[in-house]
Amino acid sequence: MKKIIILFLTLLSVGSAYSKQAGEGGYKIVNKIHLEGDEKWDYLYSDDINSRLYVSHGSMVQIVDEIKGTIVGKITGMNGVHGITIAPALNKGFISSGKDSSVVIFDSRTLEVITKLTVTGKGPDAIMFDSFSNKVFVFNGKSNNATVIDAKSNKILSTIKLPGKPEFSVSDGEGKVYVNLEDKSAIAVIDPGSCEVEKVWPIAPGEEPTGLSLDKASHFLFSVCANKLMVVIDSKSGKVVTTLPIGEKSDGSAFDPLLKCAYSSNGDKTMTIVKESASGTFSVVENFSTQEGARTIAVNKITHHVYLSAANFEPAEDGKKPKIKPGTFVILDIAAR
Repeated sequence: MKKIIILFLTLLSVGSAYSKQAGEGGYKIVNKIHLEGDEKWDYLYSDDINSRLYVSHGSMVQIVDEIKGTIVGKITGMNGVHGITIAPALNKGFISSGKDSSVVIFDSRTLEVITKLTVTGKGPDAIMFDSFSNKVFVFNGKSNNATVIDAKSNKILSTIKLPGKPEFSVSDGEGKVYVNLEDKSAIAVIDPGSCEVEKVWPIAPGEEPTGLSLDKASHFLFSVCANKLMVVIDSKSGKVVTTLPIGEKSDGSAFDPLLKCAYSSNGDKTMTIVKESASGTFSVVENFSTQEGARTIAVNKITHHVYLSAANFEPAEDGKKPKIKPGTFVILDIAAR
């Protein structure tokens, strides 16, 4: 425990050095971490305390030491990995596999697979551990529902019917789970105790929301949308507070609570950085240049490093999606100057 506390304080002091500059412009790519494999990718997950980055990559999850920028392990044999989440106190991780509608549960210390569950829907995509209820929520994009798993027993508890196609989700840790509904341009609010949808909030003028992040302290949700808007929503009332312009084809959002920065990872080779002021106003401070395909994002809230998955692509042919150039898959490690 002492080692964990010392590591936390050390990383916190390092992170504080960034705080004066970050959020006022001035980011840079400090490392490009090259990973093997040429498959498609989706979500990233940062285990902040242990400085481990979990990278979804087709049939596997690769685990990167964020400090050293090196691979420390991988979990293989899956079918269309989408998301990863960690239950820290239980030393467990959970991976959603969309093509075979399953969740792989693993030991986060050894990376050994514990078991594999078939979910109660189709196309599991976003996945999230809720510390308040000790449950894992698996959002099934092809059946408009969510499978709820007891994180301790690994048993499926229930299925939540959703009024639309779920995308990314967040928890406030106090009894509320929020999930974007892409086809309804709305956010569903779930009670993790009863596993029921309490409310559905429209987020107009935002359309087709994907990435979602949360400022727990100030109660703001940040939903990034296909019509190049980040919509800021009051997480208590559901009221739309403001909207901000972002890049095209955004798929991810992350929030750094110390820096008070919300990030949107965009498919047009940019990352939009939105700064939240002490008075609760918001402004775009930078559209940082990234790389083609860098649409998914994670932030380490201790070191304040931002991570994006990307690769180079072959020219598109006959209206088909461009193929990944072999050997070009990379993680962009971004920090304040």
